Amino acid sequence: MSSRRSFIRQSAAFLGSFALHQQIGAAFPGISSREFQPSVHDAQGDDEEFWRQIRQAYAASPNMINLNNGGVSPTPRATMDALDYYNRMCSEAPSYYMWRILDQNREPLRENLAQLAGVSAEELAINRNATEALNTIVFGLPLKSGDEVVLSKYDYPNMMNAWKQREKRDGIKLVWVDLDLPSEDADYLANAYTSKFTSRTRLVHITHVINWNGQILPARAIADKAHAQGIEVLVDAAHSFALLDYKIPDLGADYWGTSLHKFLCGPYGSGLMWIKKEKIPNIWPLLSNDKPDGGDIRKFETLGTRSFPIEMAIGYSLDLHNLIGSRRKQERLHFLKNYWMEQVRDVKGIKLYTSLHPKWGCAIGVFGLEGQKAGDISSKLFEKHKIHTVPIEWEKINGVRVTPNVYTNKEDLDKLVRGIRGLAAG
Repeated sequence: MSSRRSFIRQSAAFLGSFALHQQIGAAFPGISSREFQPSVHDAQGDDEEFWRQIRQAYAASPNMINLNNGGVSPTPRATMDALDYYNRMCSEAPSYYMWRILDQNREPLRENLAQLAGVSAEELAINRNATEALNTIVFGLPLKSGDEVVLSKYDYPNMMNAWKQREKRDGIKLVWVDLDLPSEDADYLANAYTSKFTSRTRLVHITHVINWNGQILPARAIADKAHAQGIEVLVDAAHSFALLDYKIPDLGADYWGTSLHKFLCGPYGSGLMWIKKEKIPNIWPLLSNDKPDGGDIRKFETLGTRSFPIEMAIGYSLDLHNLIGSRRKQERLHFLKNYWMEQVRDVKGIKLYTSLHPKWGCAIGVFGLEGQKAGDISSKLFEKHKIHTVPIEWEKINGVRVTPNVYTNKEDLDKLVRGIRGLAAG
């Protein structure tokens, strides 16, 4: 790049196109452009040579095995480089580069995210994470005392706390769903929610992929029954967007939020909120706006001074995701989850909290060992094998969550299997 201005112009074009495979050698070192033809697809998700090249796009540590990608995923090298470049640029003349230059590039990014999500760009707001997106909706809904909201004890704590705050402040009634997980029974899972509906129910809160054990819920089936009774639907997609191959309209939701620093591997502190176009005027923004009851989705982006470099760097992670392909990525991560789980299912005293069926589980897998606490298992895996996982002790789950990502290889998971077998025998 000969100048910052040329860099910015090319960045805007870069974010406005998905044809990065033509420049793949420069943007993602170690990956061959011939691997990224639209026709390339391995139904088994186990083309190791292809995925070894993908690994080179990440700065994955060779000294430890990171299997907590469900919490937050590492960013690709190209995203890291872009973030560093934009940060340095903004630091030289912040008000000029942030507000006169980079702020204009949010629109092509919005368009590209909308294309992946399968919705209009006029329905998407770019923010910092799923918590911010969903809290905006939770606190923006015009609910009153006595209105009922159906939600689960397996929802994310920040979301449950938001609803509890509305209960305490506004007198709404929370109706709790209890679940026995894992489950592969679509009717059971849907009925667990729909059986709670009453004439006072105004909204149902659905966690698409439950973070505690990776259970996929039948969001569309629940949403259809909710809409038949005039009930609105809010979907927490923090763990499903850029993991499962779907478009937002497939879920039948009215409101939806996600984090982009999980399976999209965007910069840390990046997220996305979607609201059906005709419902935007009904939601009050979490932060003030001059037209709080207006229909422009941008009313939810009046954050003030924020990290423009983080927003601009999202596009580079998005391009890598699109080069891999949503379907291929989902199948790979399901393959990796089953790869290690199938090898330990015969271990004495093991309990698997995640389904091996692709309809009910993907990427996230949780296991427990009889007589051992989840925290102890996770600590020993790191102390003895430098395998980073996360303990889950929540409701009926006492296990360790294992979440690979596209840079994870089978050798990493072979070490995990040996570690689990050693702990079970120990």
